[in-house]
Amino acid sequence: MRKNRVPLSLRIPAPSTRPGDAPDFSGMVVPKAGTVERPPIDVSPRAIADISYSLIRVMDDDGKAVGPWDPKLDAALLIRGLKAMILTRAYDDRMYRAQRQGKTSFYMKCTGEEAVAVAQTLAIERDDMCFTSYRQQGVLITREYPIVQMMNQVYSNAADPLKGRQLPIMYSSKDFGFFSISGNLGTQFPQAVGWAMASAYKGDDRIAISWVGDGTTAEGDFHHALNFASVYRAPVILNVVNNQWAISSFAGIAGAGESTFASRATGYGLPGLRVDGNDFLAVYAATQWAAERARSNHGATLIELFTYRAEGHSTSDDPSRYRPADEAKAWPLGDPIERLKKHLIARGDWSEELHQTAVKDAAEQVRAANAEASAIGTLGEGQGPDRGTMFDDVFKEMPPHLRRQRQQVGV
Repeated sequence: MRKNRVPLSLRIPAPSTRPGDAPDFSGMVVPKAGTVERPPIDVSPRAIADISYSLIRVMDDDGKAVGPWDPKLDAALLIRGLKAMILTRAYDDRMYRAQRQGKTSFYMKCTGEEAVAVAQTLAIERDDMCFTSYRQQGVLITREYPIVQMMNQVYSNAADPLKGRQLPIMYSSKDFGFFSISGNLGTQFPQAVGWAMASAYKGDDRIAISWVGDGTTAEGDFHHALNFASVYRAPVILNVVNNQWAISSFAGIAGAGESTFASRATGYGLPGLRVDGNDFLAVYAATQWAAERARSNHGATLIELFTYRAEGHSTSDDPSRYRPADEAKAWPLGDPIERLKKHLIARGDWSEELHQTAVKDAAEQVRAANAEASAIGTLGEGQGPDRGTMFDDVFKEMPPHLRRQRQQVGV
């Protein structure tokens, strides 16, 4: 009987298009804006499992806000968000050029994903703790962290607040509620849950929020975090930024073809929201809902932010080697900056002239910051961190062997 059995076969997921092909998003289902229900924050996760298979959208094709998820934000907040996204993109463009000029070794852009970090930051409190990946520089920019300090860290110069101890783009600032970025992807998820558990244990009122990419969901840290968040009802928002690509492998390698990433929440007894990540209003509304749920002691929420990585994974990556060169332009959900701009103009709160002024102002702000940071030092030029600082911040009281080593190097 064994000889009559069918031979086993192994399926290897592959993207639908390759370099040289025409972009094809025909299989992507995009529901109309305003069609997904907005449940109460104390809803049972099981009762809203279907939402994790849909897509929360607020802005329609005309730029108008529709449906129950409309957060009804005032013009001042929306303009602040738009300017923060514009500034984030200007900062990215400048730092990308700096890397190409040899001023730093490495950089990672978030082009096309600006609404994720900016809208979510505006939807939480200033003292909530953010555990980010390397593509949420918009969190610091939205919280008005000095851009020149971000550049100093990228350049690892004498004014680097991290004293040259981190790779470029791995920022850290306790004062701005920004936990140190880790190059080991996924670690920030369980760290955020642990921080949130401690906050709840102490009777604090602050929550945590964290981000990983679609590829990182295939790592153990992702599942460990969801399990602890569920069991201990941790006040945390766990975000999966599904930008369709990991380093050079498409989201299907992480299981995107089997189910949505948001649906993974159901197995852990958590609510899962799937959101149009290029819709500023939808991102804000979903985050606000999750934050209210966490602050009301109803526990964690998993949010899948459905977006697209328009640029390479990093300056070391060439996306034209694994996807159609013009695929980003064909992305059905558009550009987050253009969409919010269109919404504000439709409301009568913005104009093309104001927008161009904001773009120029952001470029000038970034140019001035870059001149200041570059004058201190860049990769291989100027002044780097004092070598004596390598002995600082390691022990509360420096042990004898380090004191001897410090004397030996003459610092």
